[in-house]
Amino acid sequence: MAKKKILFINQEISPYVADNELSIMGRELPRAMQELGHEIRTFMPKWGTINERRGMLHEVQRLSGMNLIIDDTDHPLIIKVASIQSSRVAVYFIDNEDYFSKRQMTTDEAGLDYPDNGERAIFFARGVLETVKKLRWVPDIIHCQGWMSAVVPLYVKTAYADEPSYSSTKVVTSIFAKSLNKDLGSKFKRCLAFRDAKPELLASYNDNFDIEELGKLAIDYSDGIIQAEPDVNTSLLDYANKKGIELLPYHEDFAAAYEEFYDKI
Repeated sequence: MAKKKILFINQEISPYVADNELSIMGRELPRAMQELGHEIRTFMPKWGTINERRGMLHEVQRLSGMNLIIDDTDHPLIIKVASIQSSRVAVYFIDNEDYFSKRQMTTDEAGLDYPDNGERAIFFARGVLETVKKLRWVPDIIHCQGWMSAVVPLYVKTAYADEPSYSSTKVVTSIFAKSLNKDLGSKFKRCLAFRDAKPELLASYNDNFDIEELGKLAIDYSDGIIQAEPDVNTSLLDYANKKGIELLPYHEDFAAAYEEFYDKI
């Protein structure tokens, strides 16, 4: 197949967070595609649990400094970068003092979901898309992994659809078992609206977005869906099938199957 430019937008990547199905795939999939000759860029949130010194993260001044407005509040965007030594994969980190650097991941010290997780996902998505524009890099494929990246397909197909960086980009979303404990709250819809991602596009979704509703949103605006684990929410797979969206079942040996899937869509 022709070599592609692939943007990976990951919720978690090992070794920066603990090993699990999501974080291991966040590390292994970009590595595999890079070894197959594809040009890649990889992003994740700079969770407050990440040790910057141990991970050798450093700020990229030329990419930092933008303010993103969410719910009528300015939030400074900070970009950091590091390299996974074992795979030589560079990772860009989306950081912000309020949303990430002073917090744990999706739950607080008591194990409760942060009430503004939806806003954090919006900031992450827009931060990645704005940073890729600054890099003057045009991806052929955007592959989203983890619920934290679930709003990316909507933005690519609406708010950023006319941007040269994304006008011809295909979007793939992987479905994982990892979930949220509670919904994203009634503010999420209002905060999600941005440019051509108009409120009326969200009218058919429940006012309180839970993980299933978020999955449906991602599916509706994706060009392909991948079952990333053996045991995932089958209702989301059924939803994708009913929508007629290309669906790749679970493959333990994923590299060749994913590469072929990218070419198919």
